[in-house]
Amino acid sequence: MRLAEYTDYTLRVLMYCAANPDRLITIAEIAEAHALSKNHLMKIVSDLARQGLVETTRGRGGGIRLIKPPSQIRIGDVVRASETDFRLVECFDPDTSTCSISASCRTKGLFGRALAAYFRELDSATLEDMVAPPPRRGSVIPIRAARAAAPAARPGRAKG
Repeated sequence: MRLAEYTDYTLRVLMYCAANPDRLITIAEIAEAHALSKNHLMKIVSDLARQGLVETTRGRGGGIRLIKPPSQIRIGDVVRASETDFRLVECFDPDTSTCSISASCRTKGLFGRALAAYFRELDSATLEDMVAPPPRRGSVIPIRAARAAAPAARPGRAKG
């Protein structure tokens, strides 16, 4: 699953605010730090304010800050509010699905379980987790080691 740029930028705004809790943050500052459009960020900040995650102060000396502590902002909730479509396959939406094999296909169940697992993982993380110092070297499984530990390809299936 790939997140929309809007969601990515939303997370960046929240992380920037969480990393600077003792002051107001300007949209211009975030735009410069992440090389993003100020106009795009204004829409994101407006949506975050409407969701009750940030407060905004207009005018000279104004800016944005988090309303809730980062420990109370679940990443899964942010992604759900920012993304517009979680239909991983056509049959997720019975109103628009034209799939002729829906009745006997197991794709919807498989991807439905995958989506649920995805959100379980995102729901287990908070904004505080996202801005905490990175773990010490060696405490995370390197990608090469994780790939080596992955189950081998099923017999009889061609690779690639």
